[in-house]
Amino acid sequence: MRAEIKSLATYVPPRLLTNADLEKLVDTSNEWIMQRTGIRERHIVDPGVATSDLATEAARQAIERAGLTPPDIDLIIVGTVTPDMLFPSTACLVQHKIGASRAWGFDLSAACSAFTYSLTVGSQMVTAGAVKNALVIGADVMSSIIDYTDRSTCVLFGDGAGAVVVAPASEDGFGILDFEHHVDGSGGPALCMPAGGSRMPASHDTVDQRLHYVKQEGATVFKFAVTKTGEMCERLLSRNNLTANDIDLFVSHQANRRIIMSAAERLGLPEEKVVINIESFGNTTAATIPLALNDAINSGRIKKGDRVLLASVGAGFTVGAVLMRWGI
Repeated sequence: MRAEIKSLATYVPPRLLTNADLEKLVDTSNEWIMQRTGIRERHIVDPGVATSDLATEAARQAIERAGLTPPDIDLIIVGTVTPDMLFPSTACLVQHKIGASRAWGFDLSAACSAFTYSLTVGSQMVTAGAVKNALVIGADVMSSIIDYTDRSTCVLFGDGAGAVVVAPASEDGFGILDFEHHVDGSGGPALCMPAGGSRMPASHDTVDQRLHYVKQEGATVFKFAVTKTGEMCERLLSRNNLTANDIDLFVSHQANRRIIMSAAERLGLPEEKVVINIESFGNTTAATIPLALNDAINSGRIKKGDRVLLASVGAGFTVGAVLMRWGI
């Protein structure tokens, strides 16, 4: 038995932070941001709005679109690096908010690879027969951990959520076909939030040093992402005796337009098979892939039977690729 995505829904907060807005905060320009990242604007939450709030909005829609009710959900996985709090898990908070009275769940921390990792875990639980309906969510409020005096990071990130319901595939040959994941922990210092955990608990010192914000070595992350995105996808395609010609749509984590296109070129995928929507959302971390899939659905770029290749690289470093045959 295979598992497949039965429905998908996304949610972004209505407030926009444009490049013009950022020009007033730090020494940057629309031209500089567009040239290096491809981002024009991003959605940002209002004060007091948390990851569970965005996740709940996406979750409710996904459940409804699957023709289910919250009590039908058996498992909730929330991929995030911006939980409402260290504990309880955001999955617990979402479970309560949506009324999924029969579900158990947990958070999964894999940064920008959180959706691919969570989708793999959820689909494997369904395939094993342990659960029937898994709710897989990728959600982050990155604005809560971004230093808006640091021009190297504040231009990159936005807030958003995406949710899918994963259940047994209704037809042979459809659903999650295969996956490939990898971590390289030596890359941890290149992209991290130094303080707030057990090694460096919150103190006046850590706050004064602004250590509760994302810190990134951009060149290191860029080089790793370009190399590993292509490498993981090539390994996955080779194992399934496929080539780029067999892929109908490539949906990569939306961190940087140049990273996405470099990976696509390495794989031999033409631009018309590549989904890029980073211009409108920025890097929403765990939410980028569902947001990109949603845009592909709305624009008619994906149809039932298409072979879809997902790919992601995130802090850790984490790497993930998922191959599926689209069933909705």
